[in-house]
Amino acid sequence: MLPYSGLLSLILFIELLCIPLTLLVPVPLKLAIDSLTGVRAMPHFAAHWMPASLSPQNAELLLAAALMLVAGVLQYVLSFFSWLLQTYTSERMILEFRSQLFQHVQRLSLTFHDRKGAGDTTYRIQNDAPALSQIALKGTIPAITAVLTLAGMVYITARLDWRLAIIALVLIPCLFLVTHRYSDRVHDEWTHVRERDSRAMSVLNETLSALRVVKAFGQERREYRRYLVQSNRYVRGQMQLAFLQSSFYVLVGLTIVAASAVALVLGVRHVRTGLLTVGDLLIVMHYLSKLYEPLGMLSGKWVEVQAALVSVGRAFTLLEEAPEVTEYPNARGIGRAHGAIDFRQVSFHYDPRKPVLREVSFSIPPGTHVGLLGQSGAGKTTLLSLLTRLYEPTAGNILLDGVDLREYKLADLRDQFSIVLQEPVLFSTTIAENIAYTCPQTSRSDVVQAAKMANAHEFVMQLPEGYDTQVGARGASLSGGERQRISLARAFLKNAPILILDEPTSSVDTKAEAEIVEAAEALMRGRTTFVISHRPIALQHCQLQFELKDGKLTPLSWDVRSILNAER
Repeated sequence: MLPYSGLLSLILFIELLCIPLTLLVPVPLKLAIDSLTGVRAMPHFAAHWMPASLSPQNAELLLAAALMLVAGVLQYVLSFFSWLLQTYTSERMILEFRSQLFQHVQRLSLTFHDRKGAGDTTYRIQNDAPALSQIALKGTIPAITAVLTLAGMVYITARLDWRLAIIALVLIPCLFLVTHRYSDRVHDEWTHVRERDSRAMSVLNETLSALRVVKAFGQERREYRRYLVQSNRYVRGQMQLAFLQSSFYVLVGLTIVAASAVALVLGVRHVRTGLLTVGDLLIVMHYLSKLYEPLGMLSGKWVEVQAALVSVGRAFTLLEEAPEVTEYPNARGIGRAHGAIDFRQVSFHYDPRKPVLREVSFSIPPGTHVGLLGQSGAGKTTLLSLLTRLYEPTAGNILLDGVDLREYKLADLRDQFSIVLQEPVLFSTTIAENIAYTCPQTSRSDVVQAAKMANAHEFVMQLPEGYDTQVGARGASLSGGERQRISLARAFLKNAPILILDEPTSSVDTKAEAEIVEAAEALMRGRTTFVISHRPIALQHCQLQFELKDGKLTPLSWDVRSILNAER
């Protein structure tokens, strides 16, 4: 909130200007009543402003009307500017906080995202982050103005009748005692409600992201029930909260009504005994009713702020998550790597009881084509995720061109890799923008050339809008083979020295596979390449082949001549 301290101070200043205007609201009514009853004459400060032609009663009535009009206009003008400032400050503050969270989440390791999932993280960014402005603009500033308004009303009431002011002062600790008793319970309930709402969103996110699978297996009803179970828990939590908060407001309201009744009886008795005029009694009763408004508002806001505190706490918990993969303070840059890779006694596990990799060691010169064979879940993708520092090894070291990966700048390191995944990831934009994803400033001619090299140009030109065709969410408007060729074109355009092919042909038909293999072979030339597959035939062009099983890496073949040629 510090960058917005100037705007917050300006909003507070405007709200403070409204306090004397609030205190002036009953004064015109007092002047009118006292003028009608003839109890008191017009105040001396205003007598010389009135035209001499007016009778005293009309002059007092005109003064009361003028005061009411001026106070009302000023209040609404100040409220107008305060509303605009609050809206601008709130939206900018929320945007910046969300941006910080989003930027931080992208830096967190895949381990965190594997553990937490996208639903909960999305909920914290979109639903919890706005609570920051609620605390600042609907909690802190109203609390300050309420306290000062309360002090002003108590002071004026005490000047008119100190006995009535005592009633208000006695009420204050009673209300704060009630507030304190309820706030902890409300805070705990809000914590549970936010967690339940987040779980419901997680179910929604999982279902919609895997809707093809859900439909294919006819599990719509099952997912609907899962969502309904989580949503019903959220509804029950909201009902418990509603009961707590409603009972709190009823208790506060009854306390205020009882105090107002006592003040009314005592005030009327003071009018009868001449201690107060009718106008004074109207001011006192107005202030007492308004006095209880800031008291009730302070009590109610404190309870409402518990929800914002829970949400902000959840958002800051996300912000305080430490990335497992970090960059050294004095990390070195790298232009274009040669592509020599060394794994030295590398081990890795997600769960210490189930190691994925056990003391993996191998060394390859630049330009070598390496095949990794193994069953699904053997750890092939994990091994190459360590190479790109998406994960950190539990033990051991990985070197690129003789330098430990941790000594490189992360952005520079990852710029050395082109990756073609088993399930190609496309974004909901045009084909051209998807190909140029890693090189957004590239020319259209370079995009077309990359598509030609990936055997994608022909099918792209058959589309209604060619390279400007929208591919839909995750490339849904394209076939699997077409998506994969777009992914290959992206790798051609990036032209990185190290290539990772993660089973790029496992989910396409024979024709598409032939076109993808042809393009992949062209892409592999002159690059250090890792090919992941569970089929030995897919590794026939690799000079060095390993099998990954039970966390151990076993050499299957080693074409020394080809490796030496690649090195030369």
